[in-house]
Amino acid sequence: MSRLTRLTRRAFILGSVTVTGGVAFGVYMLNRAPENPLAADLGPGDVSFNPWIRIADGKITLIAPHTDLGQGIRHMQAALIAEELDVDLDQPELVIETGPPAAAYANRAMAEEALPFMTQDMTPMAEISRDVAGRLLGALGLQGTGGSSSVPDSYEKLRQAGAMARETLKLAAARQTGHDARDLRTERGAVLLPDGTTLPYVDLAAAAAGVSPLHEVALRDPQDWRLLGKPVQRVDMLAKSTGTLTYGIDLVLPDMVHATVKLNPRPGGTLEGHDDSAALAVPGVRQVLPVTGGLAVVAGDTWTAFQGAGALDCTWGPTPFPAEQAAHWQALGEALDAAPEKVWREEGEAIPAGETMEYRAPYLAHAPLEPISALIHVTEDRCDIWVAHQFPGMAVQKVAEITGLPREAVHLHNQYAGGSFGHRLEFENVTRAAEIGIALRGTPVKLTYSREEDMAHDFPRQIAMGRARGRVVEGQVQALDLAIAAPSVMASQFARLGYGAAGPDSQIVSAAWSMPYAIPDLRVAGHRAAELAPISSWRSVGASHAGFFAEGALDELIHEAGADPLAERIRLCTYGPARACLEAVGEMSGWGTPLPPGRGRGVAMVMSFGTPVAEVIEVEDTPSGLRLTGAWVAADVGRVLDPVNIENLIQGGVVFGLGHAMNCQITYADGMAEQTNFHAHAGMRLYQCPPIEVRALETGPKVRGIGEPPVPPAAPALANAIFAATGQRLREMPFDKFVTFA
Repeated sequence: MSRLTRLTRRAFILGSVTVTGGVAFGVYMLNRAPENPLAADLGPGDVSFNPWIRIADGKITLIAPHTDLGQGIRHMQAALIAEELDVDLDQPELVIETGPPAAAYANRAMAEEALPFMTQDMTPMAEISRDVAGRLLGALGLQGTGGSSSVPDSYEKLRQAGAMARETLKLAAARQTGHDARDLRTERGAVLLPDGTTLPYVDLAAAAAGVSPLHEVALRDPQDWRLLGKPVQRVDMLAKSTGTLTYGIDLVLPDMVHATVKLNPRPGGTLEGHDDSAALAVPGVRQVLPVTGGLAVVAGDTWTAFQGAGALDCTWGPTPFPAEQAAHWQALGEALDAAPEKVWREEGEAIPAGETMEYRAPYLAHAPLEPISALIHVTEDRCDIWVAHQFPGMAVQKVAEITGLPREAVHLHNQYAGGSFGHRLEFENVTRAAEIGIALRGTPVKLTYSREEDMAHDFPRQIAMGRARGRVVEGQVQALDLAIAAPSVMASQFARLGYGAAGPDSQIVSAAWSMPYAIPDLRVAGHRAAELAPISSWRSVGASHAGFFAEGALDELIHEAGADPLAERIRLCTYGPARACLEAVGEMSGWGTPLPPGRGRGVAMVMSFGTPVAEVIEVEDTPSGLRLTGAWVAADVGRVLDPVNIENLIQGGVVFGLGHAMNCQITYADGMAEQTNFHAHAGMRLYQCPPIEVRALETGPKVRGIGEPPVPPAAPALANAIFAATGQRLREMPFDKFVTFA
């Protein structure tokens, strides 16, 4: 047992009680194992060893409770179990399901991002706090997907689940055959006796049900892995590549009707009056129903429902937030002029007043390719809802409140999502589907948002503004003072859940206050702006703006010092894995080699969700505009579990970050979003995408996620490259307001 483990257990005993949100959790509550949600439905001869594995009806079912949003986590969860269970993912008797919303699937890893400790802080106090916070989430049963936490949450416990089941099956086989369990092996879903006889797991289920599960089972050494760390085809890849995968929006039930919504285009505004006669005259439209914030149109198919919604004549109330975009920027400026909510980092001496660099980041839509939808069937005593959601347990609670049914009568079937980027953390499709469902009780209803409604009523990325100043001495960066203003993402999200957000919002300064640079005089302050447009977590949340501000300002200071942008970052960097990423990306990109006139390279390193990512972007200034000619990325995730998927996730994150930095923003006029489809919120075009070379490192002390961390460095690396190529410094996104891209 490690000293840290002993300290952690002692902390629980001595503290005896932890209090959160007014609820006291004793040692027992923090350490107890939640009920296995699979146990209730087992028949004779079936067995479930733990919440992640069930053997019944000739099938081996693996439960993958984290929501698959396109990042491949359903495959990864199955692979973690299968590695230790000794099953192969292509076996015909293998089934992968999401499982019901349940406390057993609480995500403990989500706690780490909420704590006021830098990633590089591995002191006992920081580690004990992370452990306690994770146990609190477990005690609260908070099942969630987000914060690049799915792999860190799953890595140990799913392998343990597989190993526990494997050894219990071996023990059952030993008792059935008289062999010593130590003489038995497992392979491809079966126990192998010494004489070569094969006993399939499905045939051992009844015997295993009578065996007390083994809990203390050693995990295999990574050098013996069969699936993990190897290039393995994802379980969803063939269906996705052939267009045969069923997403939530594709589902069909017998006798179902279709619905869509028309909501106040000013988010938060009310419906003051309407005339639905033209909508009801559209052939195929059946009903117009009231829903929160507007109306729902029910029809025989989605297209007809859309046509009916377009025919509605509505009078809308005003927005509760500033109606014009200029007022939003003004609010951020006023927040920066006021005292900070919190000074997150203050080292060395105060920096005297001097020239200020002002950076800006706009609102951004989530805009997943699959618009939000939900299929619901409400009866007198039961509700089933099929939807892709990142917090399924909370979604169940919302539906129960609206339908008046007990929570246990609401059954959520989590689906594959065609993207999210944070949008499926919200509940507007779930709650409006429930409102329609109770009005049409007994009839299945499929609610589908149009693209325009989806984007107009999105909860976008927070708007943000930063002001920085600094000092250089003898060719080195000596000081950086960075103040960042933004409305609180956490407060906005929590308010929609009916909760208050306690304490300063770390997302305002995320990835900036904890940057692993030893700048002698360093100050990072967060200024919380007044509530503006309702906002939500967007891929990488606060790091998406704070990383741009910090790395942009640092690059300006390095240029002022006359130092090399990469060499100075490496000199300043104090965290080994982050420094390794900088060194790797320099080697990959050929940093320092001569470039022809009109070409430039830019570098940035941002550490978010514990994962350092360094990126180099190369651009060329051509007569038709700026052309991106290369991108190189090094990331340290501690352990590479799927080399193919991690490369794809990193490349996708870079494309996502570059495209939004180049072309995208949400602006408000008369309280309405001016961009409501992809033509006005365009990501990177295929012909604009440079070759992207990826290197995944494994020097970090913990397993980390990679879904979000490649996004934040993309914008500053591109801006710094544009400066290197043209001499033009960009401090505001989107960049196409100031330059032209070829």
